[in-house]
Amino acid sequence: MSLAGTIGWRWVRRAEAPEPRGLVAWGEAAQRLLTRLKAMDDARLSGLQATASRDVLVVSAEQADMLPWVDGAAYAAPAAAAPGLWLPTLQQPDLPVDLLAKAMQARHGRQPLLLWPEPAAIVPLDRLLPLSPAHLARIEAHWLGGVGDQSMLKVCSAVDAP
Repeated sequence: MSLAGTIGWRWVRRAEAPEPRGLVAWGEAAQRLLTRLKAMDDARLSGLQATASRDVLVVSAEQADMLPWVDGAAYAAPAAAAPGLWLPTLQQPDLPVDLLAKAMQARHGRQPLLLWPEPAAIVPLDRLLPLSPAHLARIEAHWLGGVGDQSMLKVCSAVDAP
């Protein structure tokens, strides 16, 4: 049974975007983001954290101006009413996010979680690690080897949006 089917919700456009605290890139955009991050010096990487699975790369920062940019990526931020739930800055669920966050916490047992509309996914953010050349090399090695973070892949599940 899907989370969306249980609760019954859909994505709606936000009236006002919150300040971004993360950058989310899927597929080819994730590859471009990795290339961009590898070109940054240690001083610029300082203050950034990242997590990745086979298809997604998420970078977080305390301030929006610290985040890099690549075409095809999108910004995310913690929900004001539920800081353990990260959402796209341009969209939000059409139900109270604090209730959604509690349901997701009960189902997945991890926080924070990123809820993403397209591709529909739940991405655990509890493994965000400080960015360094070594961390970027591990991400690249996993992608090249097709291994990925298997524990993350088990938790990343599709959300059937109505």
